[in-house]
Amino acid sequence: MISQMKFEIIYSTINKECNVLSVSRLCEIANVSRSGYYSWVNSFSQRERREAKDKANFDLVLKAYKFRGYAKGARSIHMRLLHVGVCMNLKKIRRLMRKYGLKCPYRKPNPYRKMAKELRTNTTFKNEVNRKFVNGGIRKVLLTDITYIFYDGGVCYLSTILDAFTREILAYKLSKTLMVDFVLKTVDELVETHGCELDDTTIIHSDQGCHYTSKAFIQLLSDNNFIQSMSRKGNCWDNAPQESFFGHMKDEIKDGVAKMKSFDEVKDKIDDWMDYYNNDRYQWDLLKLSPKEYYLYATTGIYPL
Repeated sequence: MISQMKFEIIYSTINKECNVLSVSRLCEIANVSRSGYYSWVNSFSQRERREAKDKANFDLVLKAYKFRGYAKGARSIHMRLLHVGVCMNLKKIRRLMRKYGLKCPYRKPNPYRKMAKELRTNTTFKNEVNRKFVNGGIRKVLLTDITYIFYDGGVCYLSTILDAFTREILAYKLSKTLMVDFVLKTVDELVETHGCELDDTTIIHSDQGCHYTSKAFIQLLSDNNFIQSMSRKGNCWDNAPQESFFGHMKDEIKDGVAKMKSFDEVKDKIDDWMDYYNNDRYQWDLLKLSPKEYYLYATTGIYPL
């Protein structure tokens, strides 16, 4: 590093009009070899080309990072680049991110979720999934949960249903309150949009929260011939893909949502992110495809990349 600085000073001095010293004399003063200096000069154009190439590649990385307005980590950037025909390995992407100071979002633990006690019954169901989330195949294990969304104007609540095999969000509802209605409406939306893909072997898996032990929810699943399954008490790993989904979503929307004043603004943002997640947010474990792409691949056998 010190030698490089000396070479740069010598190079700068040589190119000044007022300089009267030779390269040999300057190298002697700087206590560096003349051959070393000339070797550094000869590699100068190579360094410039390398720097220009890095800048061009970083422009691609940055464009992928900003795609649809949601920040991404190195693997998500890699998968986005693949989808636009650019093959760039993870090592290079991470190097460029470090070099140019581009940081990916980090997840924070979920806050404790307090439910309305009056909804709860003593009815619980056997864990039919036992963390074997993908064994059943497409539309066989559906995971559901509720999370808080904090914004500048207050707090709202999101209910989702996720296909454990394809990771698609099949239905979701945003609510201003924790009343059980919005959870029931999530199931209604599932039946309306995907009912023809479901049957009496479809499992709806949740935690033991008061919404899912309520009489109304139990009756609704029974009416639609779904198998109800529940995690063990206090064991979030029994519903891990759903918990992971909420974590990633919050990482990517929190900065924008935190500034929003109204429920309607938050709803528009959630609608946009859900569309992005299902169609354009690629996942390493889904063969670098989005959930919708993976569903099509799993049902047709045609791999798009």
